Amino acid sequence: MNLIPILFSIFLIKEYKAEDQIINLSVVACGDRAPETLVLLKSALMFSRPKLHFFIFSEKNLHNQFIDQFNEWPKFVQDKFNYSIFEPKFPQNNREEWRKLFKLCASQRIFLPDILHQVDSLLYIDTDVLFLTGLEQVWSHFKNFNQTQLAALAPEHEDANMGWYNRFARHPFYGRLGLNSGVMLMNLTRMREFDFVGKILPMYQTYRYNITWGDQCLLNILFKFHPDRLYEYDCSWNYRPDHCMYGSNCRAAEKNGARILHGCRRVFQTEKEPAFRQIYKAFEKYNFTEESIKNLYIEIRDAFEKESVKATYCGKAKDIFLKTLKKELKQHKKLLEEKYLNVGQTNEEL
Repeated sequence: MNLIPILFSIFLIKEYKAEDQIINLSVVACGDRAPETLVLLKSALMFSRPKLHFFIFSEKNLHNQFIDQFNEWPKFVQDKFNYSIFEPKFPQNNREEWRKLFKLCASQRIFLPDILHQVDSLLYIDTDVLFLTGLEQVWSHFKNFNQTQLAALAPEHEDANMGWYNRFARHPFYGRLGLNSGVMLMNLTRMREFDFVGKILPMYQTYRYNITWGDQCLLNILFKFHPDRLYEYDCSWNYRPDHCMYGSNCRAAEKNGARILHGCRRVFQTEKEPAFRQIYKAFEKYNFTEESIKNLYIEIRDAFEKESVKATYCGKAKDIFLKTLKKELKQHKKLLEEKYLNVGQTNEEL
């Protein structure tokens, strides 16, 4: 008897009742970002219960990397998602300018309302993101939107002493400390009704020589002038090195744990913040088997005992990184009872 599909189906589905719901996830992967994106998509599948649809924007020469990898994943995993892959699409009159704005192709997000004209809503994420909880958790924020809100973002900072926008920005920005755009819920229908693209293009022409972080700065400018259009969720939904590298600076994550990790500034790929790097490496090894389920938590837990991790402020925030992951794993009682995770014996173990 093959246990792997049985175990993983328990791990994915968890008796989810809204069978017809599909969560749309969009990501833009150009240059060398395909491998990182595939790890991101694995993390999305790992904990999510509804079916997912991936809208991937990537240069044509990278398409087969995604298709080949998807085809290698087990059938019971492939049944959990659909996907569409597109080449990036930018305004023809200054295509290269938009394509190279900040990170390669990152400004594609600005044009999604017009490109995906039959899609109502989606979750847009940067490639350097890992999900520590199911996508339905962040997706549920759509229910909290009022009648005018068309997007959700987290603040760039909580501490004004660390804030970038309040100290360095040369353009208008949202709120007291600005917004980070790495994890963004987008109601595309409302964006089209609002003429989102039509409003942001002239803002680019006005402030193009004053922006530093590309489309993120443009979103800050837009929501500065239209704050009623933004729903703000807390930093646990976009937890970055900035929230721990000089001490803990995300109260929501201290309380609830980090739900979504954002490894900005390439910390998943370098040793600048080893806590983030070690978590990424654990997800990178994950291969949809019961053995890798078992190893994921243990490897992450044990990484925080390494001297290189413990020596950093982020490494000292162990509970913030483990709390949500621990909660997700505990919900899979059959796995725990059969001790496939070798955890649950004590609170320290899981």
